[in-house]
Amino acid sequence: MHSALRIIKEGLTGNKGWKPAWRKPDPRTQYDVIIIGGGGHGLATAYYLAKEHGITNIAVLEKGWLGGGNIGRNTTIIRSNYLLPGNQPFYELSMKLWEGLEQDFNYNAMISQRGVLNLFHSDGQRDAFVRRGNAMRLSGADAQILDAAAIRDICPYLDYDNARFPIKGGIRQPRGGTVRHDAVAWGYARAADRRGVDIIENCEVTGFIMENGHCLGVETTRGTIRAAKTAACVAGSSSKVMAMAGQRLPIESHVLQAFVSEGLKPIIPGVITFGAGHFYVSQSDKGGLVFGGDIDGYNSYAQRGNLPVLHDVCEGGMAIMPMIGRARVLRMWGGIMDMSMDGSPFIDKTQTDGLFFNGGWCYGGFKATPASGFCYAHLIATGRPHEVAQNYRLDRFLGGAAIDEKGQGAQPNLH
Repeated sequence: MHSALRIIKEGLTGNKGWKPAWRKPDPRTQYDVIIIGGGGHGLATAYYLAKEHGITNIAVLEKGWLGGGNIGRNTTIIRSNYLLPGNQPFYELSMKLWEGLEQDFNYNAMISQRGVLNLFHSDGQRDAFVRRGNAMRLSGADAQILDAAAIRDICPYLDYDNARFPIKGGIRQPRGGTVRHDAVAWGYARAADRRGVDIIENCEVTGFIMENGHCLGVETTRGTIRAAKTAACVAGSSSKVMAMAGQRLPIESHVLQAFVSEGLKPIIPGVITFGAGHFYVSQSDKGGLVFGGDIDGYNSYAQRGNLPVLHDVCEGGMAIMPMIGRARVLRMWGGIMDMSMDGSPFIDKTQTDGLFFNGGWCYGGFKATPASGFCYAHLIATGRPHEVAQNYRLDRFLGGAAIDEKGQGAQPNLH
């Protein structure tokens, strides 16, 4: 479909022969499953429900257009360098799914496994990274501990003479890397559509149909839609959407900003993170540096950036690679993060029969896309959590079972 000859032919004939990648159906009144949210997680869930469980009578409801939410508003990084047993096997499953994704759904998502390098700047941080690397190996992931000399061979342009933030080494995951974020949405959408899933854009949920403690569907701007099972995965809008169903979540919404510089010659081999602050950077195929840092410290539903965070992020970048000081920032944007209280997500049934929830992804939403959809589909189809997602319960705080991955919850002082 997308051969080189076809691309040349369409380019010479005004690109008039391309067909839409997915249908634009009108919503029906009844489905087996409704998925609220047409981002990466929602589309992946629909795809795996159809592929793995044979459930195709599905409606994916998106209030805007596909790729307009967090799936198109992130820094494209994939990795499985987590520490805790509740998280590491899940993200390693996601990494394995990434590695076969393009062949699975027959779409070029531009997956580039160029490695992720996390720098450390103290002896204590080194010990913590060695522990993390051992946890990764125990779950089947790859991890390398590098000293300063080894990092200098890979990245000679870093500031090794910075006395305040000395680069003493780093942990590297060679299989980590980047993916074209919106292409993930397009690939899952096309593959799900071909299996019979209805993807309905410009269809905002305005309420839930509740009868005797059961969720029987939703009210939308395009009419009433009923289903035996309704599954929400709307990222930063989770609290607003689930409140319509009478659900109160342990989640806050914050803006996470990202930035892109002007195009530069290839300099950064993969992804680099600053260990003494919060700064991470990679280089796109177009040459632009893609980078980000902390979330905004206050609650917000705004998908936009602001100058104080830009200053803070750029300070972190300048601390480890002063050479970027003359690069121009071309654009910035914000995604709405659904920050859980322990920094880990939820994939669970709610207290309402027929209503499921997926959210609380904090900084980890994009890299989790394949495993999130895979495990959520398993839960919806079977009623049982997948083995690598069984700790992502909504009630885990009641029993003291928090998965406190680096303490990165919604409170700004924990970052």
